[in-house]
Amino acid sequence: MLFEGLFGLSGLGYIGITLLLTHITIAGVTIFLHRQQSHRALELHPTISHFFRFWLWLTTGMVTKEWVAIHRKHHAKCETMEDPHSPRFKGLSTVLFKGAWLYRKESLNKETLDKYGHGTPDDWIEHNVYSHFPFMGITLMALVDIMLFGAVGIIIFAVQMVWIPFWAAGVINGVGHHIGYRNFETIDASTNISPWGILIGGEELHNNHHAYPASARLSNKWWEFDIGWMYIRVMEVFKLARVKRVAPEINCTTGKQIIDIDTVRAVVSNRFHIMKLYGNKVIKPVLLEAQRKADDVGQKMLQRSRKLMIREDIPLGIRAQETINSVLQQYRSLATVYQFKQRLKKIWAHTSSNQANRVQRLQAWCTEAEQSGICALEDFAQYLRAYGLRQV
Repeated sequence: MLFEGLFGLSGLGYIGITLLLTHITIAGVTIFLHRQQSHRALELHPTISHFFRFWLWLTTGMVTKEWVAIHRKHHAKCETMEDPHSPRFKGLSTVLFKGAWLYRKESLNKETLDKYGHGTPDDWIEHNVYSHFPFMGITLMALVDIMLFGAVGIIIFAVQMVWIPFWAAGVINGVGHHIGYRNFETIDASTNISPWGILIGGEELHNNHHAYPASARLSNKWWEFDIGWMYIRVMEVFKLARVKRVAPEINCTTGKQIIDIDTVRAVVSNRFHIMKLYGNKVIKPVLLEAQRKADDVGQKMLQRSRKLMIREDIPLGIRAQETINSVLQQYRSLATVYQFKQRLKKIWAHTSSNQANRVQRLQAWCTEAEQSGICALEDFAQYLRAYGLRQV
């Protein structure tokens, strides 16, 4: 009886219970640790908040302050040597398969915890149980698994122990900064691994998150699905959660010509969306037109320059800069749209500029773009004039 455990299940039953247990852990990470604790995108009822904290203690042994501090540092130092888990500097295989080791290493950095770990649970049970005995929880989980499921419980426990280190610490931090599609041209290499965020609780939509870190909803396009957001909405119905922030919704007013403070606010808050659109609607068409007229050598050079001119996360080393310079010298239209892109970025890069100054600069940008003689650039300037935020 002890060997079989209290519950004798079929093979599919054991698989189902394992997926259920690991999914609850994933939900705890994405809803509690990530969206609520790290980014304050929502509030959780104390009962739900403590349940997730207790469950994560059982299934991962992670300390809330450590996880939050490391994640916040990742955002603050993204794609730099100080990033705790950047594939660019640590290597994809290291982040993918040794993500838990990188996490553990950074958790021992007191400076990281002091600087980025503020606002996390600081009560008696945190100090005397969860943080003081982090391995007691997973030991208790192992005993419960064996008691309930017998020898199979050992396998279930093993899967629970590797689930978060592989999927969260490895796949999200590794693959999510290496392979996938991008809705937003962020200055980091974040990608959306999949448009359907189910297996990892919605964290698959990693590029969306880096574009709007404080949003409780990770999906952005109508065809994307964030199961973590679905759970949050259900909890809202029962007064167990309250959403504080989501990504702003874009609203373009047809025929609008006057650029005002609302236009600037919309452009600045959605700057990564603007950069993505500029790459697709301005640079790509101009580049394709140049390729049609170029010889074989020119076509290859233009092809090499495509990502360099569009992607915001690629460091421009000496060779990359030489490629861009060669293209800009030989193709006047590309030089024009590239220079307009740099000027547009400066509108939100100068944080000291007041809104009135930004209005003037954006107005001047649009006026000059409309006089450039480049159809794609003129159309984009008209689009920016109509750009705005949907009133909620």
